[in-house]
Amino acid sequence: VCLAYCTLYVLLEPVAGTALALLLLFFTAYANHLTTYYNPTATYYAIGINIASWIAQFIGHGVFEGRAPALLDNLYQALFLAPLFVWLEFLFMLGYRADLKSRLDKYVEEDIRKFREGKKGDGKAGANGHAKNG
Repeated sequence: VCLAYCTLYVLLEPVAGTALALLLLFFTAYANHLTTYYNPTATYYAIGINIASWIAQFIGHGVFEGRAPALLDNLYQALFLAPLFVWLEFLFMLGYRADLKSRLDKYVEEDIRKFREGKKGDGKAGANGHAKNG
């Protein structure tokens, strides 16, 4: 699974994807080490942290954003693209590809505007700012 993520991240964004792939490979090896030496305790901690993180995500989206997480719109986006998105946001804070960040910021502003217009109009805007069907 790690190799599939690494390969696709490198294909999507070669520089940032390679850096993220190295981190993923390191942490996968470390997780295997923990599982080998501390199983089942390490597995229980990992499962608990994963469940707590998903709960925090749903609460955060509901309380702070007032909308559903992208998981409900697109499972692929939530499980595969979201980690790359977070990594790119971190790199953008460090000054990585400022031109790309400015282009993405324009798209985000447009999506937020559409979401707010949909919310005012009929309240049927989806989590990604697009109107829901039916």
